[in-house]
Amino acid sequence: MHNDNWDDLKFVLCVADTGSVSGAARVLGVNHATVLRRVAAFEEAHGTPVFERSQQGYRLRTDRADVIEAAREAAQALGRVSHLLRGDAAVAGDFLRLTSTDSFCAGVLAAGMGRISEVMAPHRVCLMSSNVHLDMGRLQADVTVRPARSKPADMAGTAAAELGFATYARDAEETRWLGLAGPLARAAPAQWMAEHVPSGQITACADSFLVLREMALQGQGIAILPQILAAACPGLQRVARGLPEMRIPVWVLCHRDLAGSPRMARFMAVVSEVLQVHGAELAGG
Repeated sequence: MHNDNWDDLKFVLCVADTGSVSGAARVLGVNHATVLRRVAAFEEAHGTPVFERSQQGYRLRTDRADVIEAAREAAQALGRVSHLLRGDAAVAGDFLRLTSTDSFCAGVLAAGMGRISEVMAPHRVCLMSSNVHLDMGRLQADVTVRPARSKPADMAGTAAAELGFATYARDAEETRWLGLAGPLARAAPAQWMAEHVPSGQITACADSFLVLREMALQGQGIAILPQILAAACPGLQRVARGLPEMRIPVWVLCHRDLAGSPRMARFMAVVSEVLQVHGAELAGG
């Protein structure tokens, strides 16, 4: 690649990583107009847009995820060459972003970050907790851990574990229920509640299993919880309320356009390993 094109690509990569032109300008120490000019030059040189422009800013096109991943690998390789030529002992890697729900981040992935970081060095791993699914096609994250009945069509990966659910309350005689809101309203426990729990019995709701656990612990109602979360809370007891055995596959996924990347394969393998270590706790019983 011509040097000018490579310099322009560094600007493109920084916009993709920071999520905005202004963010890239701050990181690179240049003004806003310079970033716009260099991104436009790269797109013009290659005859194709990399970003979608809107009033909300620049968003990476879904069909350019593989380009950005290749650029990251190239930038890392060039950085390694530079360090080796200077005789540096260590090479600082770029950030890889792992996202999952707050339950997984707090309950499993935080404990496994030491192992993940060890395997992925010199890359550094950023753990992103969000119950809203980040846009993998636009590289808002690199790898996701996602409990779901099936794998999304635009994603690649495997189910590394199962997540078991049960009903819990502080008091065995509790009759009130706690509902699931926001992104959790599409989850399997919410679907079961919609069919079996009268709406008049639901007194409050939340969009986080961690929050629902605390509400149940305060005696506010019955909550359907991942068993691994409830097991860490001795103030709750499992109560029989008709919920059948419920286990949901836990997927480790990346965008399908990145599935051929050796770095993504290694990243997904170590995340799967961490989940499998906790497999029995996640599945419950």
